[in-house]
Amino acid sequence: MGMPEPDREFQQRLLTTFRGEAEEHVRAISGGLIDLENTPGAQERAPIVEKVFREAHSLKGAARAVNLKEIETICQSTEGILAQAKRREIALTADALDVLHHAMDEIERLLMATRGERPEQGPSNGANLLSRLEAISRASAAVELSGQPDVEVALRWPEAEKKVAEETVRIPVDQLDRLLLQVEELVPASMGAAHRSAALRELAREVSLWKREWAKVQFVARFLQQSIDRDGGTLDKRVFETRRLLDFLEWNDEFVMRFGTRLNGLSRSAERDTRSLSSMVDSLLRDTKLLLLRPFSSLTEAFPKLVRDLCRQQGKEASLSVRGADVEIDRRILQEIKDPLIHLVRNCIDHGIEKPEERAHANKAPRGAVTIAIDQKSANRVEIAVSDDGAGIDPQRVRDAVVKSGLVSAESALAIGDSEVLAFIFQSGVSTSPIVTDISGRGLGMAIVREKVERLGGEVTLDTRLGVGTTFRLLLPLTVSTIRGLLIRVGERSFIIPVTFVERVASSKRDSIQTVENRATVLLGGQAVSFVRLHEVLGLPADGAGDKGSTSLSMVVLAASERRIAFQVDEVVGEQEVLVKSLGPQLVRVRNVGGAAVLGTGMVVPILNAVDLMKSAVKTVSPPAPVREVEESTAPQRRSILVVDDSITARTLLKSILEAAGYLVRTAVDGAEAFATLRETEFDVVVSDVDMPRLNGFDLTARIRADRILADLPVILVTALESRQDRERGIDVGANAYIVKSSFEQSNLLDVVRRYV
Repeated sequence: MGMPEPDREFQQRLLTTFRGEAEEHVRAISGGLIDLENTPGAQERAPIVEKVFREAHSLKGAARAVNLKEIETICQSTEGILAQAKRREIALTADALDVLHHAMDEIERLLMATRGERPEQGPSNGANLLSRLEAISRASAAVELSGQPDVEVALRWPEAEKKVAEETVRIPVDQLDRLLLQVEELVPASMGAAHRSAALRELAREVSLWKREWAKVQFVARFLQQSIDRDGGTLDKRVFETRRLLDFLEWNDEFVMRFGTRLNGLSRSAERDTRSLSSMVDSLLRDTKLLLLRPFSSLTEAFPKLVRDLCRQQGKEASLSVRGADVEIDRRILQEIKDPLIHLVRNCIDHGIEKPEERAHANKAPRGAVTIAIDQKSANRVEIAVSDDGAGIDPQRVRDAVVKSGLVSAESALAIGDSEVLAFIFQSGVSTSPIVTDISGRGLGMAIVREKVERLGGEVTLDTRLGVGTTFRLLLPLTVSTIRGLLIRVGERSFIIPVTFVERVASSKRDSIQTVENRATVLLGGQAVSFVRLHEVLGLPADGAGDKGSTSLSMVVLAASERRIAFQVDEVVGEQEVLVKSLGPQLVRVRNVGGAAVLGTGMVVPILNAVDLMKSAVKTVSPPAPVREVEESTAPQRRSILVVDDSITARTLLKSILEAAGYLVRTAVDGAEAFATLRETEFDVVVSDVDMPRLNGFDLTARIRADRILADLPVILVTALESRQDRERGIDVGANAYIVKSSFEQSNLLDVVRRYV
């Protein structure tokens, strides 16, 4: 018999509450374990052990309350180990801390399963984990504090922590999101009230104008009235009609006076109500936004463990420091930048930080440093800097990668300066990694970072010094709901440009536009600035765009990515605060458009993406380069691939995936057969397993690289061997990509193959 519906709903709400609490405990435990790794002294470790022990105990109790036995069992074993460590019965060695980290990974996997999500780390290994935890508990490597008896250390907590904590309440984030959405909907109403109040004021001014005009002729009407009254006995029909007209004018005067008095009263009341409503809406919106502000530390809590795990995988040493973690940012901004920050940190470890022996050779400390720093630049802008003290980015390697990707020719690449060529790392398909792995090498990560940052209305820049380190700077808004925007008109259409990117509004004579190196420029402030017509950048018709009868031009100068461009517009209406509305899931990414706004008049106006406009403007004035398209159109469409694997199941799977993608595929059962086939038939790519009889994948790759004819043939290794040593051997023998079967996905394979064919 199933659970009654009310009980089921209560259990689901309880589970949702538990997940939020459990995630906080897991983050705290993981952070404490990393602190233990970085704290060598037993005396200094004692309060950290106590803190982690309490977190594990609380998590165990919460898991028991919702009947999650697996999590409760893991917490029980973890708590037991920490209790023994408190009593100095066991030592928390590096291996022991590794197992405790794996325990937290397993709990995270189980939490994802309660949501119905697919875990990212691969299959569960709970039974093996519990046996490893028990092995630690049975260890008897007791340690004593230097010269101190084996007793538990009494912890002294700061006096401030003894005070009663500020009362808080847990509210689901989706409820806060709905509340903010409803409050934001009041902004157009407030703007509409202000618009109607302005209309009433204008109407009152029209009545005042009527009064002035009537005062000019009122004495004439009175003179006629008096004349008719004197000659009342001799009235003819025309005089009688004139008198009726004069009577109406007298009544009309009184009526308009009464109407004007009431209108002035209504105008003053509307203005007073508008000020009150605007103040209340602004205050309510500000306070509601504060509910959704979260400290930057809430995003970076998991990063120390990320750095630790990546360093362990790659045989490197690095520490992570976070500065400005108390700066508060809109939760929606934090959600959007989480993946870009993860990629940048992975990039620091994978591409930046050197191995200890390499750092020693360069007179650096064996342990590298990765830093995430956040700094509030203005009332609504923050800068996040992700830096490392590693090898830096070699411009020549980037130049070679750009040529290899086909973005520019080898001759053109030589003419590009080092600072300009570094900007290409944000282009899709450009990577300096010598091999494609599940961590890096596909040339997509930095392009995604830039796209996500720019979608938020921000920008990303790069500073690097060879041998010293690299810093990526992300300039972002603090919130995404309202912005100050410049309302402009192009032809019959209106647009909003965020004022953050507006350097100035200017006007210039038409004959001041000059052509320099086939590009239009205008002289502003003694400097030549690129000049484009906004309707051309947006692809709007020329009809109505630009007042051809005027001798002057209105321009908006935008500054972004160290570039200034003057955009011609038809009219600059003014600056105002607008509510940003997303374009919805159907229009996630529209070129040159970052959202929409509802004006006080009820008109929906597109909000232009300033960074996109700058790029589109450069493309508009740059000559086309169709050479690559012509080459691709004349190239053969079907490419041939040799699949090498001793498992018939794996061969069949890879063959079917590649054939479904349109490739011609042949197979070989081991490296020896594959090499013989390569000597007889020409292929475009080799996809090979590593662990095979007769000739394994590493040796096959080495033979291909040693062969004069086959030396440039791309080789992709798809293998179950995922250790750091195996990856490095793949690089050493000359493989182009290394895909681990445990994280194998069909799209990953096809993306890598397309890169090399």
